[in-house]
Formats: sequence, structure tokens, C-alpha cells
Amino acid sequence: MSATTPAPPRRSRRPGYVVAILVNAVLLVLVNAWPGWEAVPFLTEATASVVTLVNVSLWVGIAINVIYLVADPRWLRQLGTVVSTAISLAVLVRLVRVFPFDFGDATFDWDFWVRLWLWFLVIAVAIGLAAQAFGLLRTVTTGRSDEQAPRA
Repeated sequence: MSATTPAPPRRSRRPGYVVAILVNAVLLVLVNAWPGWEAVPFLTEATASVVTLVNVSLWVGIAINVIYLVADPRWLRQLGTVVSTAISLAVLVRLVRVFPFDFGDATFDWDFWVRLWLWFLVIAVAIGLAAQAFGLLRTVTTGRSDEQAPRA
């Protein structure tokens, strides 16, 4: 016997889209206006070279969720996830390369642990991106996604 798990109806997903739009908008204000990234004591001036990409990520998140409010078929949601995850990966890679953090003379080795955590996130997000891209490809080519796959 097999069963499928359909996605919840669009009306039940809409509040999540609105919340995502609001969270991204708040983050844009916090990073760029008040209090601004400059207010964070352990961020260096090199952060400016990362902020643009972070802003792109937040704006894309807003745009994707606005689109979802209008229409959100499974393939479009999967495409949005692939796009936003790819941008997230770009942000993480930029953070690793620039490493705009200065933890001063802390007795704890924050540099090491933050770098380790960033590399872990890069690897995890890259794996997730590959899986999401495969899921999108599967949905587009077969009309089926993992969510629709029969369960034993």
C-alpha cells in the first residue's frame, strides 16, 4: 500500500510567505539603517564587501516570497529554493574569503571556531543546493517531486 503526502494548500502557506517578507525587510533595515552593521563590535571594515551580497540575498528572498503570494506551484517553489540557496552559498563563500571578523584579544579562539562553522555551513549548503537542484530537475522532467513519491 502506498500513499502520497500532498503539499498543504496555498492558503495555509501564505502566512509563511508574508512572515518571510517581513523578516527579510527587518533584516535589511537592521543591516543598512538602524543600527547598521557598523554597530556590531566584532565586524571589521571588510564587512562592507560582504554587505552588498547580503542585501542581494535579502532582496531576492523578498522578491521570491512576493511571487509566491501570487502563484506557488511546486516547481516554482523549488526553483525559488535553488536560487535563494545558491545566493546563500555565495554569501557564505564571501564570508569565508573576506572573514570580516575581529574578536580582539579574547581568551577563547573565536577565529578558529567561526571559520570552522563557516566551512561547515559552506559544505552543508552546497550539499543542500545539489539536492535541491536534483529535486527541481526531477519535478520539471517527470512532473513529480520527492514530496509526491509514494511511501511504503
